[in-house]
Amino acid sequence: MLSVRPKVAELAFQLYGRSLHPELFEIYKSQRLERGGYEARIDITSAGHLITWRYKGITLTEVAASAQHPLPQKRRLMRYRLRGERSDRVQCRGGVVYQVKFQLEPVRPEVFYTCQQELVHHGEREGMFHSFDASGRMALGALSYIHVETRNRSLRVQAFHTFPDDNAIVKSESLFELP
Repeated sequence: MLSVRPKVAELAFQLYGRSLHPELFEIYKSQRLERGGYEARIDITSAGHLITWRYKGITLTEVAASAQHPLPQKRRLMRYRLRGERSDRVQCRGGVVYQVKFQLEPVRPEVFYTCQQELVHHGEREGMFHSFDASGRMALGALSYIHVETRNRSLRVQAFHTFPDDNAIVKSESLFELP
């Protein structure tokens, strides 16, 4: 099966106060973890990632996907087109806090190639990593690299998604904190 990314201009970053069915996404890599009373599932998808985090009846789902992807609107807490740089914070019941910073960074082709090589190097040693097929226009395929840091009271997820056709890198850092 061919695994090629959508255009970076089509991407949106969303947060839900509920879970989303994994069947809605094309998932390439997945990781489950439990620590300090919370559990999480982290997936690399065709357009970016999907993180589902649960703690004492609270569910938060972060999605980096195509804005045209048919996702529900019910209990959507935030939605941003992936442009420039942005940060946000959501205070949930029970003192749970979600924070995110993300940015779309267009880079020169030589810088893009260097970043791709560094992500391959890190991906081969640690974290979650997936290499996508080339789109045909560029010889280089897109990459996704996700680094997860767990603590008893927090989960930090750093994600890097590359888009060779656009010489662009999407970077995000999400923090899920217990009270």
